[in-house]
This record gives sequence, structure tokens and C-alpha cells, in this order.
Amino acid sequence: MGGTVPEPAAQPGGRGVKASPSLLYLVKRTELVVRARLEEVLKPAGVTALQYTALTVLQRHDQLTAAELARGSFVTAQSMADMVRTLQARGYVARQPNAANRRELLITLTDLGRQLLADYEQPVGDLERRMTDGLTADQTAELRAGLDHTWRRLS
Repeated sequence: MGGTVPEPAAQPGGRGVKASPSLLYLVKRTELVVRARLEEVLKPAGVTALQYTALTVLQRHDQLTAAELARGSFVTAQSMADMVRTLQARGYVARQPNAANRRELLITLTDLGRQLLADYEQPVGDLERRMTDGLTADQTAELRAGLDHTWRRLS
């Protein structure tokens, strides 16, 4: 899980001149290392980075349908169905009928799920601080704003 990702090869015709990696490449490389480090942090809890992400989405927006949770967690509906079953079996989430639409089930965070998030708030925060170590508060705010802007432009 740990290693480094090699830089992309020089562009054809560059003859020894390394082209700067594309922004898309840099974003993907960052996403992969963040996910790997988050997996390391969460390993003692037996929770994956994707499961943790889903729990944090529920922490911010409780009572979501599986489709809503899937969209907010960046996974497919099928993957979310499997994930919800796993999280429910572990006691981190519960499903209940939607009073407005009895055919729909709403997913909620349980007290155990909230406790897991509380237990990992510090180590996950440490990871985020490690990620921005060396940046000023203004640079970190600009990074956050830039990433949010980029996401909004492509969504």
C-alpha cells in the first residue's frame, strides 16, 4: 500500500525533457495516497476508507437513501448496498422506512457509528494536518477553495 507513484513518462518527442505532470495526474496521485494513508489510520477499527467516508456523509446529512449516500460517498449504488449491509451488521448504521415514502429506506448513523467517528476524529485530523504541513493557513484555505471550485465546475 505504501510506496511512491512514479512520475509519468516524458512526452513523446521530448527526448529526455520531462514534461510537467498534468493536473489530472497530480489530483489522482494525491487521491490514491490520501486513501492509502486513511486506510492505514482506520485499520485498527476494521473500517475501510470508503466506509469511513460514508459514515462522515451521514454525520453531516443523516437520514439518506442508499442512492443519496452513494452519490455523496463517490461509489455506485451496488457498492453502497453492500457497504450498508456491512455497516449495519457492525452496528454503525440503521435503516428505517421513510415516513414520506414507505417503499424507501432511510439510512441513519447509530450511536456506535457516531462513537467510531469521534474515536477517529483526532487521527484523521492528524492525517489532514500532515497533508498540509508546510502550507500557511491562507495556502490551506486556498487549496480547499480551489479543490471545491474544481469539483463544482466538473459536477
